[in-house]
Amino acid sequence: MGIPHLLVHEHDDNVGVVVVEGLKAGTTMLAVVTADNSAFEIEAKADIPIGHKVALKDLAAGDTAVKYGEDIGRFVADVARGAHVHVHNLKTKRW
Repeated sequence: MGIPHLLVHEHDDNVGVVVVEGLKAGTTMLAVVTADNSAFEIEAKADIPIGHKVALKDLAAGDTAVKYGEDIGRFVADVARGAHVHVHNLKTKRW
């Protein structure tokens, strides 16, 4: 296994976190699931900064974002697999 581009904590998560600088659209990312050290590949649909999230599957507005096996918010726009997830398409449910 090479150096991962993306970390996913649980198999049920639908977003992962970019862990490399300068990730460019079109990159085939190596994603590692930390729960069991398994891996998969996913293509980046946009340039995504380190520390930002990536959709692991196609998601619809209104869907719940799951990271660390926990609800972290609600999608306010449709998001394609491999797309950048951030404040433009994800909001907290707290307010």
